[in-house]
Amino acid sequence: MGTSSQIAPSGTTDLRAAVDAGLNAFRFKVELSLAPVIRFWTESFGDDGSAPSAVAAIIRKELERTPELLGVIDDPAVIARHRKMVDVLMAAAFPPAFWHQEYSAALVPFQLHSVYATPPFERLLMGEDGRLKVRMGYAGREVSLFRLRFAYALVLERVYGLSLPLDYALIFTVTDPETGLDRHFQVEFDGRFIDVETPDGAPPLPDLVRQQLLARTLELETLESILPPERFVFRGVTIFRAIDVTDHEVLSSLKRDLIEKESIVSATRFMGLQEKLRTLFRRPELRFGLAALDGDRVLKLNSGARIEKACIFAESVHHKTSDFTGSIYERAVLSEQPVIVDDLNAMPDRTAVENMVLDAGVRSMLVAPLRYQERIIGTLDLVSPRPGDFNLSHLPKLDDVLPLFSMAVQRSMEELNTRVQAFIKEKCTAIHPTVEWRFRDAVLEMIEGQRTCGPTGSSEMATIVFADVQPLYALSDIRGSSTQRAIAIQADLLAQLRLGRTVVETARQARPQPALDELLYRIEARATEVAQGLKSGDEIGVIGFLRTEVEPLFGHLQQFAPAVAAAVETYQHALDPRLSTVYDQRRRFEESVTGIAETISSYLDLEEQAAQGLAPHYFEKQKTDGVDYQMYVGASLLEDGKLDPLALKNLRLWQLMVTCGVALRADQLRARLPIPLETTHLILVQHAPLSIRFRFDEKRFDVDGAYDIRYEIVKKRIDKALVQGTGERATQPGKIAIIYSQPSEAAEYRGYIQYLQGLGYLTGEIEDLHLEELQGVHGLRALRVTVDLRNPHIVRPVPLAELAAALN
Repeated sequence: MGTSSQIAPSGTTDLRAAVDAGLNAFRFKVELSLAPVIRFWTESFGDDGSAPSAVAAIIRKELERTPELLGVIDDPAVIARHRKMVDVLMAAAFPPAFWHQEYSAALVPFQLHSVYATPPFERLLMGEDGRLKVRMGYAGREVSLFRLRFAYALVLERVYGLSLPLDYALIFTVTDPETGLDRHFQVEFDGRFIDVETPDGAPPLPDLVRQQLLARTLELETLESILPPERFVFRGVTIFRAIDVTDHEVLSSLKRDLIEKESIVSATRFMGLQEKLRTLFRRPELRFGLAALDGDRVLKLNSGARIEKACIFAESVHHKTSDFTGSIYERAVLSEQPVIVDDLNAMPDRTAVENMVLDAGVRSMLVAPLRYQERIIGTLDLVSPRPGDFNLSHLPKLDDVLPLFSMAVQRSMEELNTRVQAFIKEKCTAIHPTVEWRFRDAVLEMIEGQRTCGPTGSSEMATIVFADVQPLYALSDIRGSSTQRAIAIQADLLAQLRLGRTVVETARQARPQPALDELLYRIEARATEVAQGLKSGDEIGVIGFLRTEVEPLFGHLQQFAPAVAAAVETYQHALDPRLSTVYDQRRRFEESVTGIAETISSYLDLEEQAAQGLAPHYFEKQKTDGVDYQMYVGASLLEDGKLDPLALKNLRLWQLMVTCGVALRADQLRARLPIPLETTHLILVQHAPLSIRFRFDEKRFDVDGAYDIRYEIVKKRIDKALVQGTGERATQPGKIAIIYSQPSEAAEYRGYIQYLQGLGYLTGEIEDLHLEELQGVHGLRALRVTVDLRNPHIVRPVPLAELAAALN
């Protein structure tokens, strides 16, 4: 009668109540009668000597002694009195071979009252009063509409010869008295043993109505007015058949439930899923759990067993994967196949995990891996307090549900990751991929604390410190950038003062006035001061003077003569439209600085990707008048805590090679810059490891502890270091200054320098320099080497295999 179906949600309408509520709407007269069944036997078979004809002859003879079975039956007790005869008659609808397997019954027409039923029907679907004891997800009106359509389908077929099949499916839900679990049945109502009588004659059915019926365009209310129910009588029995569709309905319901975002993380919804799995597997005491694999963490998303405390999700706990070593969970993940334990109590070599589950009252369990896009993302476990509750026969059903839960777990993990990433970005801005795992752990720990501690839980992330990391620092700076900037500012101020003086001088020549003489004197005085040297505050003072003392007069002065108007126009045309000042030399300087910084920065970004392949590390850079970058390498930065012993040497050699590439690129760019600025380059060597702490207020890493602060002091002051006794800067264009404090550091870098000299990166002699003391910093020295700026191959990345070979 159709294929669409759904499981009744909790609180659905009881079917009997729904039908009873619609009785008044069903105005057809119905009568219980076995006459249509008897007619099947007496009229379908002749006297041909066959077995059916012999049975028919016996039935005809027996009916002569039981005439009360031939007419309308007002009292169902009549059927009980002649049960053996009725058994023979009902064999037409209830084959004896399926008597103990089918859920079938004969009902009073259009009522849910059984007068004859199979044993499975009586046990599961029939109440003591003979009425159906089922639930369904339909309101009373929908049940009444179905019954009305069924009735008119019989009327149209039997009286008017119109066959209009019903595309209606009804799903009944009943509680199994043995297990207490829901069972779902798709039901069929067979009307072949129902006669349709028209005591007062059949109302006419116009051709237009026939066409509308065939086209399915006629409303039921209109049909009732054309064919009034009172004109028809239904006499006979309805054959009711129920087909168990529990598995199909549960799977359909699980699909709908698992689409919901909170399906596996809400405790209430999770328990609803558990009830459906109990129904699917026919295990009333079944409990299930879900876990997700997240790096080296195992997130217990939810557990019907209530073994764990709550965190992360509504019912979630996280562990390390190492906690599950040797357990049934690890076996399922590694084998990528379900694992069944018949009895935990008898299981040899139990791990702490199995002991914990056993202590919770679990005896049998089934653990299956969850797969998403060819990778294992978690596990689903089914447990029971009874031994032997799970076996190989459950695996086909398990195969049906695993993809559904895999999708739900994947979606929940994606939502968790989005939540964690949003928090990290809010609190920490962008985090380098190498250390992102630690920030993720911190966020998960914070969320867990909020879950377990409630309102008193902290809303702040835990302190993030990485101990025993080796720093690598390098700086490529523009030589004399402060002086060059001051020269550019000076040139622009003088140019604007000259333009202003031209306007006033031209106006004075057109109309001599003492006030203009005085203003011209002040302009020239300002220009003289700026030309002698730029002092702090000169830029603001000069611009303020021109805007308040000179420019407000332009509107009046340009009326003196066309030459004055032209001078004003030249002045205004020379101003930058955004800043309203002359910005020519400063723009050229800023363009040059930006060009150098962008060139160095993009080159570093490209090479840093290769460096991550040498050894995972933390990297950050800053662009000012040049580019400086900081790297940290250490086992504590890595999630697995495993660091290649050559990692530090790899990165130090990489850093020296990349600095050569930076020097060459900056030199090649110099001729194309508006102002040919020069760059200098240094590397700071720190032999002793230090600790770094993430500063949430500044959203960056900084050294942790008083001892390590010395390193930061050196970084801030080292570019100003002078060679002892010479007054010369340690950093010089075309050269690299390697700043160190320990002899072992110099020895290590001499080896790198000799290797790069062999490759043509460096040339000339190695200068070993003593540096003058900086404030708070003593005992620094430097190795200074010359970059071969004629070698174009410097900027090309060296293959990692070649680099590694150089260190072995």
